[in-house]
Amino acid sequence: MSSVTATDVHCPLWRRLLALVYDLLAVLALVMVVGYICQRITGGNVVTTDGHAHIAWWYQPLQALVVSAYFVASWVRGGQTLGMRPWRIRVTGSEGQRVSLMQAIVRLLVAAVPLLLLGLAPWLGTTTALWCVAFAWLAWFGVAAFDSRKRALHDVIARTELRR
Repeated sequence: MSSVTATDVHCPLWRRLLALVYDLLAVLALVMVVGYICQRITGGNVVTTDGHAHIAWWYQPLQALVVSAYFVASWVRGGQTLGMRPWRIRVTGSEGQRVSLMQAIVRLLVAAVPLLLLGLAPWLGTTTALWCVAFAWLAWFGVAAFDSRKRALHDVIARTELRR
C-alpha cells in the first residue's frame, strides 16, 4: 500500500485558479438569470436611465446574495462548486471532514474582502480600483505559495483546504 503525500492531497494553485475561471462562467450565468427574472418582474425598471444609469437599491445586494448562496451551498453540500468538479478538487475542513456552514461563510467573506476596494472607484477611478482588487487577490492567493498545505488566506482563516 502506498502512502499519501502532501502533493497527492493538497491542491496546487494553478488548479485552484482554473477552477475559479470555470466558476466565473457559472456565476455569470447565475447573474444573467437573476437579472432577467428581476427585469421581467419589474417590467424592465431594475435599471433606469435619465442621462445616468440608476440601479434599483435592492438589485446588487440580491445578486451578491445569490452568488454567495451558490458558493456556500456548493461547499457545504458536496465540497465542490461546478468549477471544482472537472479539476477533481474539493473544499474540506483541516482534517478532511466536510465544511461546516460557518466555515463556508467565513471562507466566502474573507475571499470577498478585496471587493470592498471597489468602493475606492469614485476617488481613484474604476480602472485603478479594479487593479487594487486584483493585487489584493494576488496577495490572498499568494499565501498558498508559502503555505505547506497550499492554502490561500481565506482557507487559512476559515480552517479549510482544497484537496485533490
